[in-house]
Amino acid sequence: MVKQISLNLGKVDTKKISVFARHETFHPRFGWIKKGFDRTVEDPGIFLREDAPVRLGVGKNMVRAIRYWCTAFKVLDEQEGLSPTELGSRLLADGGWDPFLEDPASLWLLHWSLLTPPCYATAWDFTFNAFRQIEFSSEDLFLALCDYLDGQSIRVADSSLRKDITCILRMYVEQEGKAGFNEDLVDCPFTELRLLYTSGDSKQYEFQIGSKDNLPAEIIVYACLDFASRVSKHQRTIALSRLAFDPNSPGLVFKLSESAIAEAIERVVRHSNSLFLSDTAGLIQLSYTEDPTALAFEVLEGYYQGGHRTPDGNTASGLESANEGRVS
Repeated sequence: MVKQISLNLGKVDTKKISVFARHETFHPRFGWIKKGFDRTVEDPGIFLREDAPVRLGVGKNMVRAIRYWCTAFKVLDEQEGLSPTELGSRLLADGGWDPFLEDPASLWLLHWSLLTPPCYATAWDFTFNAFRQIEFSSEDLFLALCDYLDGQSIRVADSSLRKDITCILRMYVEQEGKAGFNEDLVDCPFTELRLLYTSGDSKQYEFQIGSKDNLPAEIIVYACLDFASRVSKHQRTIALSRLAFDPNSPGLVFKLSESAIAEAIERVVRHSNSLFLSDTAGLIQLSYTEDPTALAFEVLEGYYQGGHRTPDGNTASGLESANEGRVS
């Protein structure tokens, strides 16, 4: 029997919302997510304090950016006052799964959480779920986003959209050609996911489609079950094609091919009595015998509690804690 535990991400409405440029032009920096979470646990009103910049050790705009990213990643919930979500507590609390985000799997988990409905980063939602160009320029992305918002009758200042696009590219694309220290060009931890990279003349970008070396199978299967719990609530199967191509699916959010998702599922089902990959008349499906939300949590818990090592065979090496002093 699977323990019925729900990974509560906060009391939020799942309908589409529109949020733009709340990051104050700052991508999430090394140490920010853990810092924002810890300070909120100590003092739920920390971000409203006049001395918040001193207590957080950052500028005023960065205070707002840290709060935004912590809520956008859904480690903090601001629906009824600022408070830790269950995801935040289980991942980031002292003694939690991975409080200093040492394992790249945790960055993948946060990337998934960022784009899980409701998404508080509309440009990110569009870029990963609706924008279907593999190779593009920042201007291509801007114009496509404008067209999308026009179709939704959403009016947003061009400057806000350009700030979001710049932030997305700085967040996921490793910066090259740094001359000396430039705070604006400090790499974001999420560049380690290698979802986006420069192509050609460095003004062109390209999504990396297919399997990712540092994306564990368990995180993919967790995302598949989490997705299934929202779109197939009363069923015990979901087609592999939906997991690969539907909006908000693991295939789009992680930029995975259908075969990469199937391979991940095959690896996990070997150790599960509740998950199966079936082929019925050519339709490949993920089948599960228990509640997908509970199974998703069980897979995630098993990954972190199983003493997992990073893909290179070593224990995770302090990605965030070792770099926290790089930028305030």
